Amino acid sequence: MISVVYKLLAHAEGLQLPAYESEDASGMDLVAALPADQEVVMAPGARALVPTGLTIELPKGFEAQVRPRSGLALRDGVTVLNSPGTIDADYRGEIGVILINFGDKPFVVRRGARIAQLVVCPVERVALISGERLTTSVRGAKGFGSTGRSS
Repeated sequence: MISVVYKLLAHAEGLQLPAYESEDASGMDLVAALPADQEVVMAPGARALVPTGLTIELPKGFEAQVRPRSGLALRDGVTVLNSPGTIDADYRGEIGVILINFGDKPFVVRRGARIAQLVVCPVERVALISGERLTTSVRGAKGFGSTGRSS
């Protein structure tokens, strides 16, 4: 287990901290840090940047990914637009969640609503090496559905 230093901003005071909801969960829920008297109403097709009031300091060699919550996607058609959103180890600003409403009715975000999940992952750095040829493979350059579809 790694340790991640966090700081809650003033507008997140009293909100639930991200936490794993089960023993084997890979993500921690992020909540909306909106003022109690303010809500974000997202019309179908609309997108919004929702604050979480959370800042983190990841160790070198790690990233945090902001991912959708499956229940919001299934029930309401709401998901994280730039999924997964990437938080680099050197970012110290507030985590914001870009939500989009693909549903057919308005979606309301209120203070404390669970809007996304945060997954922390190791990152391997690579060195790109120029080469005249790549080795061959069965798949080759075929992509975008070339491996077939399930029926």
